[in-house]
Amino acid sequence: MPSDSFRTVTLPSGEAVPALGQGTWYMGESAQARKQEADALRLGMDLGMTLIDTAEMYADGGAEEVVGDAIAGRRDEVFLVSKVLPSNASARGTIAACERSLKRMGTDRIDLYLLHWRGGVPFRETLEAFDRLIRDGKIRHWGVSNLDPADMEELVDLPQGRACATNQVLYNLSRRGIEYDLLPWCRQRNITLMAYSPIEQGRILGNPALKAVAARHGATPAQVALAWLLRRDGLMVIPKAGSAEHVRQNRAALDLTLNEQDLAELDRAFPPPTRPRPLEML
Repeated sequence: MPSDSFRTVTLPSGEAVPALGQGTWYMGESAQARKQEADALRLGMDLGMTLIDTAEMYADGGAEEVVGDAIAGRRDEVFLVSKVLPSNASARGTIAACERSLKRMGTDRIDLYLLHWRGGVPFRETLEAFDRLIRDGKIRHWGVSNLDPADMEELVDLPQGRACATNQVLYNLSRRGIEYDLLPWCRQRNITLMAYSPIEQGRILGNPALKAVAARHGATPAQVALAWLLRRDGLMVIPKAGSAEHVRQNRAALDLTLNEQDLAELDRAFPPPTRPRPLEML
């Protein structure tokens, strides 16, 4: 769990979790990299990034196995997030998927379990499974991922829907559509957001404005992109880092404060939305 000095986000339950966590997308795909990836996650935990996000989809469970290696002997330090695929999100399928994830990670519980995106199974059925998993102590909170405002309206209209803890979405400097509608909608309802692909898998790092802001601060463009997100209350950010140096650079983004000039330059380079946009996914 986060230390007193580490910036946190408060879930609807009142529980505080780190604002800066660790993602695992693309981990677990190489047996040769597995130890280095697990070591990187452990270093992140040492540095306070004890929120770890994974999913059954990542490397067909391989990422969850890497997470299991990383948290072995340290489970109580971690706020663990995983996701069920929509194709598995029936009442029985969700429970079976959760059991498989628990086994791969070597734990008896997942702190936050998400529906990875909307599929053909009615929300009501998935939520019934989430409720059962909570009753059985196998998950502590549930949420969703990649749901737009219309989906969220439908979700929270269900009897169990208001227990949704978070919506994990694609959000970074070049993907700002959620600022027009989804972000304020979630804020009004005290539903936290979690930003994945916060540096657009590296594609935005050559932007001249981003590089100029970074140069002024003696930082990297990636750190500026993370700091731009981390300045928002109620937002968790989950960059992936597969090496110790990358982990340390991500952690340092928490100590970077952007000023009005920085933010104005970034707005010019990456304009905020002026109209609704379809929710984007990677």
